Amino acid sequence: MSCCAPGTEAALEIERINRGIPSAEELWLASRDLGNGLRQTDLSVPKVYCGACITTVEGALRASPLVTRARVNLSSKRVSFVWKAEEGGERTDPSRLVKLVADTGYDAHLFTSVEEANDKLRNELIRAVAISGFAAANIMLLSVSVWSGAEDATRDLFHWISGLIAGPVLIFAGRFFYQSAWSALKHGRTNMDVPISLAITISYLMSLWETIHHGEHAWFDATVSLLFFLLIGRTLDHVMRDRARSAITGLARLSPRGATLVLADGAREYRAVEDIRPGDRIAITAGERVPVDGKILSGVSDMDVSIVNGESAPRAVGAGDMLQAGTLSLTGSLMMEATATARDSFLSEIIGLMEAAEGGRARYRRIADRAAQYYSPAVHLLALISFLAWGFLGGDWKHALLVAVSVLIITCPCALGLAVPVVQVVAAGRLFQNGIMVKDGSAMERLAEIDSVLFDKTGTLTVGRPRLTNRGEADARHLKTAAGLALHSRHPLSLALVQAASEARDFTEVSELPGEGLEARTAEGIFRLGNRRFAVGDTSSIGEAGAASEVVLSLDHKPLQTFLFEDMPRPGAAKALAELARLGFQTTVLSGDRAPVVKDLAARLGISDWRAGLTPREKAEHCMDAAKAGHRVLMVGDGINDAPALAAAHVSMAPATAADIGRQAADFVFLHEGLEAVPLAIEISRRAGRLIRENFALAIGYNVFAVPIAIAGYATPLVASVAMSTSSMIVVVNALRLNRLARLEEKRQAEAPKAPVATAGNASFA
Repeated sequence: MSCCAPGTEAALEIERINRGIPSAEELWLASRDLGNGLRQTDLSVPKVYCGACITTVEGALRASPLVTRARVNLSSKRVSFVWKAEEGGERTDPSRLVKLVADTGYDAHLFTSVEEANDKLRNELIRAVAISGFAAANIMLLSVSVWSGAEDATRDLFHWISGLIAGPVLIFAGRFFYQSAWSALKHGRTNMDVPISLAITISYLMSLWETIHHGEHAWFDATVSLLFFLLIGRTLDHVMRDRARSAITGLARLSPRGATLVLADGAREYRAVEDIRPGDRIAITAGERVPVDGKILSGVSDMDVSIVNGESAPRAVGAGDMLQAGTLSLTGSLMMEATATARDSFLSEIIGLMEAAEGGRARYRRIADRAAQYYSPAVHLLALISFLAWGFLGGDWKHALLVAVSVLIITCPCALGLAVPVVQVVAAGRLFQNGIMVKDGSAMERLAEIDSVLFDKTGTLTVGRPRLTNRGEADARHLKTAAGLALHSRHPLSLALVQAASEARDFTEVSELPGEGLEARTAEGIFRLGNRRFAVGDTSSIGEAGAASEVVLSLDHKPLQTFLFEDMPRPGAAKALAELARLGFQTTVLSGDRAPVVKDLAARLGISDWRAGLTPREKAEHCMDAAKAGHRVLMVGDGINDAPALAAAHVSMAPATAADIGRQAADFVFLHEGLEAVPLAIEISRRAGRLIRENFALAIGYNVFAVPIAIAGYATPLVASVAMSTSSMIVVVNALRLNRLARLEEKRQAEAPKAPVATAGNASFA
């Protein structure tokens, strides 16, 4: 970072304070460390409201070599950008990056909660709609008298009264458009509010001119009515986005403001949730929600964990169990140790996935943004051409000006700006209501394009909670050794081993190889726990485990004990696979487990295509080979060993119980235990894609039909404003059809015949 003269630094600091830009220290403390020398900052940018705003803000940030990624979320008015922590060997000053946003005309400050800000803006918009509507009604009453034949002084008096009513209303209610337009022009750009502001202003000034010169006609009624309809459209847009975010704000309310910490000396202190750090001890009483992810130190309780698994039945917990932020203690008091900060906890992760849903740079969204970016200059040019053509050819410059105003109004790209995001936020909200999180709109587009589905087995097609079936036959010493190794892994079979063992051997250094197993080097030799290929070194003596999952404990590649497990298919797995078959998808199982286990489960679920004994690399290569063959695959998996395949697939999905790496690599995360989320997400994504295309057709068709009418002089400013607002409403109503279509689809699936599900089954090991 280059140094500045002391005077320059002082001037820059004064400018920063005057513009409300957070200091470098504030931004560093509020930013998130992503590793690899990168940090992420979230800013609130309350004035963004259209595709052109998004393009401007993101473009300003991406122009800096320090910024590696920037994304604006239109619903939450939030911009998230990732930046390099160092520049030229010195610590980066992030306030310079915030200044890039401020220089485009959009005020930016640290992001906290958008709920209060959104409520304030909504109330202001509703107030403006009410005032402009009341003024329009009164001016219309005065206009009726003029239309009825009032002349001379009486007519002039009514015009002056109308003008006196309209002037303050335009200033107060029209400020949303004027402020936005002025900010854009001041920074050398245009947006959709520039033609709107021009139309309102010109219409009012023309009416005032006619009034001063005792003209027969004035258009104060059309001017205020235009403003009224424009504000209705703006308010509708805002309320729709607020409704789409209702699921997010509802989740945010599940996070308590703070918690009671138990200090080292036993004293208790209330602390804001943002100030809780890993290692802090927190007291949770009955009726309180868990503020951050943590581990229970003492106490027992029944927990409402519906936010995690979608099930209404409470879960009994005790010492040693893990708790997720947002879950509710129903019956008992607990002492827990925080294992994550609020921003890194489960609830924050789910909220982040929801907020990212609308902010993705999906293909349709990029098309709409690009169109909106060039739309305003095209509208200005079209209005100018219409004005000059009518003026020179018709000779009536007053009428030419009215035509130009009508063109400015009727071509406002509100419908085009709403075409994509309103469908995406409705679709994301619908998915959330069914327990499915989506990272961005592009994921929904990609999901709608798939032609085949690949499933992992353990924890995906099965519940991932196997039980040890040959505990009575196992040597107690070997079970103790295996449990000691298994303590260092979160794999379902490892957890089952630990649960089955009464005690565990202590190992100091244990390494885990994803898809293979665990290894510990001791004075006795090398202990290995995992699949037979990894533990023994060959596959010549597979044994007679049959369809049971097998884990082998070995010492220096010599088998000591074989552990057998059984597992149950995930609820709804057979029904979901039957639905996928009905939709025409080819399904395949990719597993690292032995062939007998995979074959048995595939047969019971009606899957004919399966692969066994695959390494993580081979799973990823299968996805890449499918892509090369022209297929677009959905990969559904849950483990660390599935992460490469999840990333390589055209689109991916993981359950909420998946490993952190699996959830991060997936495009969708489903919370409920059942597998019905897979076909439902595909169906909603397909319907969303169709509605987006319909909205594009409606927006383009409206302009093709309306613009020639306005240019021909058949649309007054009032008619133009009604037509423009109606086009926006049609786009929104069409997007809301997704809710009705999704409900019909859910009803159809609920009424479909139940697919047979096996009552007993064997575990899987992937």
